[in-house]
Order: sequence, then structure tokens, then C-alpha cells
Amino acid sequence: MATSGIHLTTLGHRIRHHRLANGFTLDELGALVGVAGSQLSLIENGKREPKLSLLQSIAHATGTDVTDLISGEPPNRRAALEIELDRAQASPVFRQLGIAPVRVTKGMSDETIESLLGLHNELQRREREAIATPEEARRANTELRLRMRAQHNYLPEIEKLAEKQLRAAGHVQGALTHRTVSIMAEKLGFELIYVSDLPHSTRSVTDLENGRIYLPPASIPGGHGLRSMALQAMAHRLLGHTPPTDYADFLQQRLEINYFAACALMPESASVAFLQQAKKDRNLAVEDFRDAFGVTHEAAGMRMTNLVTQHLGMSLHFLRVDETGAITRVYENDDLPLPMDVTGAVEGQRVCRKFQARSAFTQQNRTTEHHQYTDTPSGTFWCSTQTGSSSGGEFSVTVGVPFDDARWWRGRETADRAVSTCPDESCCRRPPADIAERWTGKAWPSARVHTHMFSPLPRGAFPGVDDNEVYNFLARHAGE
Repeated sequence: MATSGIHLTTLGHRIRHHRLANGFTLDELGALVGVAGSQLSLIENGKREPKLSLLQSIAHATGTDVTDLISGEPPNRRAALEIELDRAQASPVFRQLGIAPVRVTKGMSDETIESLLGLHNELQRREREAIATPEEARRANTELRLRMRAQHNYLPEIEKLAEKQLRAAGHVQGALTHRTVSIMAEKLGFELIYVSDLPHSTRSVTDLENGRIYLPPASIPGGHGLRSMALQAMAHRLLGHTPPTDYADFLQQRLEINYFAACALMPESASVAFLQQAKKDRNLAVEDFRDAFGVTHEAAGMRMTNLVTQHLGMSLHFLRVDETGAITRVYENDDLPLPMDVTGAVEGQRVCRKFQARSAFTQQNRTTEHHQYTDTPSGTFWCSTQTGSSSGGEFSVTVGVPFDDARWWRGRETADRAVSTCPDESCCRRPPADIAERWTGKAWPSARVHTHMFSPLPRGAFPGVDDNEVYNFLARHAGE
């Protein structure tokens, strides 16, 4: 016989149901089966498991059989409500609140129990939401970055999956076309539809019921091309993603769909062949890799982090830095010294002013890549930086390697060199003594406060997405 608490509760309710149906009190039924009424009460309340011989006696006394008593179904709606409330009040989510459970009495109405269950269901829903405090989110992001660093930012299963999908769609070589992306979607049972009223909180919306992937009519500023957005939407289905269970799961899924899109736009076999030839020619360059596959400079640079260590045996770093010097995207496995907070998070930290990633904003000619050697406490690094702009402002994209590996890259002959001693405050964060003395206590700058400082972290089954807006959008386009 089952011994779990929930099954004992159901068993107790079924015994009580048959006792009352026969008009017995606890003491009367107890006398018939040879136990005290108090012992029978413990059984009915799910506190004690009866022996099989006692169950047989109870079944005989109430005119039923043991199979009926041990059925997993509650005997009536009231019993089902009480069992569900027992289950809810025994859950870890409720117990950790430190609130005493509500004792159900005969006089308690079904409506009261239903209201209590409604509160418990809402508590469980909120617990399931992918929500995180700022510190939890930063820790989750840091853990993901370090985990990917340990595996060279390389996910072989997704590489194989992307190549398989490309072959099935007939893609052989060259830049991936929008038509081929549409064919890939069709083979998964989806139609790509471009709409002008996409919910503001989304980049795409997938209608699983009707087999549609809704996309904006034009690329989103900042490099989110339509091909990439469509591939990311397909990746959720191909990778078997389910609604994220927590913020770390959400970040992992986002990384995986971005990775799949990069693999499709820059297939491993063709990309590695291109990079290996460029290394052989001592002519590695992000801009050449970018142009060969028709992607953004940032996408090409980030794709290099997936392949260069794994296939070329070279460590490297990638930085996307905004015009204030804050890091918005980062990868490194070459020990480039980067600023970080106490949680180990790098995103949001400002890089050294001596880094090309930051000084590139002062260059006169910003349409080409700029190269620089930088001496740091961890050694000398060479890098290539390209600047750009988006709706969010200007940014720079940097790919760099340790000094010894610069010989494989175009731009290695640059004479530009800088010295960074960060995190030493005197490197670039502390003003010169004479200037500090001149202005200390004589200036009062008004800080520009970014509104995101006061915004709550994304929450919901799909963090950052307005469910109301999305469901109304789907209903509108489904003609409901």
C-alpha cells in the first residue's frame, strides 16, 4: 500500500466518507473493527497508516472493499479541496514563510478553502517565475561566463545541429539568405510573418498553435538582423526549450539561441576553413571574417571566440564597450585584466581609459579598425577595435590576443602602444594631484542617473516580456 503523506490523506478521506455514509461515529466504527475511536481519527486525518487487516475490517464494516478504500481518487469535491489544501500547506514554498497552516473544520465553507487555494496557487506561480535580485542575476551571469570560458566558449552539439539544419535547407556556401532562413522555418512547420505591431517588449513572437513566427519588418538597431532573430526563434524549438525555471536558466537559453543563430550564419566548417587559411597567411582580421559571411562586426568578433581557441589553438578576448567605457558584452580566456565587482561580474564595469576599446572613441577616422599593443600587469596584448553606433548610443567592438599570437593578425605592425596599470587607481581613475588640488571642494557636478538603476529586473515566465501585450497580439493576429 502507498505510504506517502498525500496518499494517506486520500485514504483517510475515503474511510471517513464511507463511515459517515453508514452513519457511524468514530467510536462506533472503532468498536466494530477493534480499535479505539481516537486511533481511527488519526487514520482518517492521514496521521497514521493502517495495517491491511484493519483496512479489510473497515471495508467489511462499511459495506465496501479494500480496493475502493485505497483508491487514489478523493471521494467527493469537499475531500478533494481539503486534500489539495493539505498538499499546498505542506509545500516548501509555504513552509518557508513560517506561517501556521490553516486547520480545516467542518464549519469551514468550500468557498473559504477555494480562496485559500487561490492564494497558494498565486504563491506557487510567483515562485516559478524567472525572477532574480540584481545580485542573483549578476552571479548567474558570471557563473555562465566562467562555465563557457572553461569550455572555450564552444558548444559542439549546437554546431552540429546548425550544420544539419543548413544542409536540410540546401545551404552550401556563402552568406545565408533570407530565403534559406524561410526554408529552415518551413521545415520546422513555421511561417515567417513580418508585422509592424510586434509587442514592444519582444524581438519576435512564436505562435506554436498556428505555426507562425512574427518578426518586425526591419532589423532592430544594434545588429539584431532579421535572419538572426528568426534563427533564434527557431532555436528554442530545435533545442527543446521549456519556459525557464529561474534566471540562470533564462540566461542559458538566451546564450544557446544566440549561439545557434551564429552557427547558422557562420557555419563551423566554412568558418574554420576561412580562419585557418587567414592564419596561414598571417592575415587574420575581424573585418574580413565579417564580410565573408555578411554579418555585423560584433557578430563576427563574437563568433571568433567560439572557434579560434577550439580550432586555431589561440586564446583571445572580446569586448563590447559603450561610449561611457562600460562593458556591455565580454569574453576572455587570455587573462586580460578586466574590472569586476565583488560578485565577479564584469558587465557594467568601466574598462581602463588606456584600452583601445575606450580610446578608439577619440580617433578621427572611425570607419576602419584600429590596432594597439597594451602593456598590462598580466602581460602585453594586441587588439583590433572598430567603433559603431546604435539607437542606444555609440559603442566599440574589440578582439584581441596575447602578444605572441599577434603575429597571425593583420595590423600587428602597428606602432600604437599604451601602458595600463589598472586596477591601480593612479592609472586612469584618479586625477593628477595638481588638478585634484585645484578643484577639490570647488565643483559640484550633477550626475546623469540612468533610469535602469530604478527598474526592477525582468520577471515572468519569459523575463522582460509583457504577457498581456503578447497574448493580445496573438489573439489579434489569430483573428480571435
